[in-house]
Amino acid sequence: MCDLVARTGRHQQRYEGGRRLVAGCIPFRYRDNNDESSDDEQKKLVEVLMINSQSGPGLLFPKSLRADAPVSSLLTDHINVCNPVGGWENDETVEEAAAREAIEEAGVRGDLVQLLGFYDFKSRKHQDEFSPEGMCRAAVFALHVKEELAFWPEKNTRQRSWLTVPEAVEQSRHPWVQDALVTGFSVWLENWSNGGDRVDRSAR
Repeated sequence: MCDLVARTGRHQQRYEGGRRLVAGCIPFRYRDNNDESSDDEQKKLVEVLMINSQSGPGLLFPKSLRADAPVSSLLTDHINVCNPVGGWENDETVEEAAAREAIEEAGVRGDLVQLLGFYDFKSRKHQDEFSPEGMCRAAVFALHVKEELAFWPEKNTRQRSWLTVPEAVEQSRHPWVQDALVTGFSVWLENWSNGGDRVDRSAR
């Protein structure tokens, strides 16, 4: 049984310039690479966690939506999939919103190690008086997963799958998610693996 409860409602969500502000993350982990032809340095394989979306075929990641200060599952049967992303609310920081959404939607905890960037997208389900066209801006983080929960708030409606980045890109139906995986996560991971800064403070 899960003691955690997912937040609901839109009264605390953040907007800026006609866009709803959302926060999310790309959860990732390392696992052993069983390819015997690989060099020693390549023995660890990076996988990202994706969850099924409830609106149609494709991939997404955990995201969350929030409300004031400015921001200056994957399944092979073609169920809609995504990363954890959702409302960034006015009583939490953007980092807290991203970490919360990872727990609520994907049932994972870990370390937020990098802000990957801001990604704009349009969503009909997010149309309202403050964002009539359903425009959203997502702050997306890399989350190094340390714990996978057996029970989480959206367990009954979400399924999660670990995929390589190419697999996740191929199965994602949203261009902005593909962009976050390729130009955001992959570029940062290569830099971090080669001794780059853990967090680029200038990106904030």
